[in-house]
Amino acid sequence: MARITVEDCIDKFPSRFELVLVASNRARKLHSGENPSIEKDNDKNTVIALREIASESLSKDQLRNDLIEEYQTVSQNENEEEILNDEDSSENLIEASENDNEDNSQNLIDETENKSLEVENKNIDETEVSNEEKNLQDSDHDMINNDEIKPEE
Repeated sequence: MARITVEDCIDKFPSRFELVLVASNRARKLHSGENPSIEKDNDKNTVIALREIASESLSKDQLRNDLIEEYQTVSQNENEEEILNDEDSSENLIEASENDNEDNSQNLIDETENKSLEVENKNIDETEVSNEEKNLQDSDHDMINNDEIKPEE
């Protein structure tokens, strides 16, 4: 059979770009092991793909869908499952957020109580220290008055 060119298939697709994409995708599929829909006639995969397009042995819609599926990273079923999982995840996030808020509230209460206790303990310690200082000053004063220790003149 005579060789076929892109010019022979241009009337099958609205643009050369789309034709080249579809033909190259079909040639790759043939190379990966798919069976051609026409006889090989000892032709290369690119020629077989163009001959299939020219003879319309595969529909344009099928070729387009094959091309889309080739470049699509998520299938429709996986996409639907992801949407459902996202909805479940959203509910779980809301629930976790509510639990976190409760935990955070309890943590804030605990922290406030701890700080209050620390302030009280600090005040008690300061009071004890000031009492001890006062006692020391009083004892120093008593010692000076009793002439046990003479101040330097």
